Amino acid sequence: MRRSYVDEAIVLARRNFSEADRILSVFSKGHGRLSLLAKGVRRPSSRKRGHIEVFNRIKFQAVKGRGLDMMTEAEIIDSFEMVRKDLKKVALAYYFMEVIGRTIHEEEKNTELYGLLQDYLEKLKEEKKLLSLRKNFVYQVLTILGFWPKGKYLPDPDSKLEEVTERQLNSARVGKKLVI
Repeated sequence: MRRSYVDEAIVLARRNFSEADRILSVFSKGHGRLSLLAKGVRRPSSRKRGHIEVFNRIKFQAVKGRGLDMMTEAEIIDSFEMVRKDLKKVALAYYFMEVIGRTIHEEEKNTELYGLLQDYLEKLKEEKKLLSLRKNFVYQVLTILGFWPKGKYLPDPDSKLEEVTERQLNSARVGKKLVI
């Protein structure tokens, strides 16, 4: 069995670990959702630092470890720069990452879902109707994962998603007016 592997992934989330490391949650094309340890990336001299931002599409190399696999290399394929320039689009991109992170289990492979996420991030670059884009994304995720029959109308995708994830998503405010 090979200890190292190369794959393409979209960064779902990241969290600090120890003094200079980060634990990344990525959704990869060939290995599914993974948690990877990126050693030393919080140091100012780290070359991987800018490559592993949330919702970047990356090509990475990792080595199997006893606990977490360790990311050894990372290279940006697409940083979705046009999305990052618009606050509402950034919020929706984070929402996409949270939906995938909450509905897919560790090491669960789903190439159709990976392609869907990639397509919706591409659509987000040019799309103006963000609320309908968000609802279509949730509908398609639920149908791909088998929580809703294909072709059947889903009146409220948000409530069905909350039922599936058994919690309210933090970043679901896109397209909704906030009452203060």
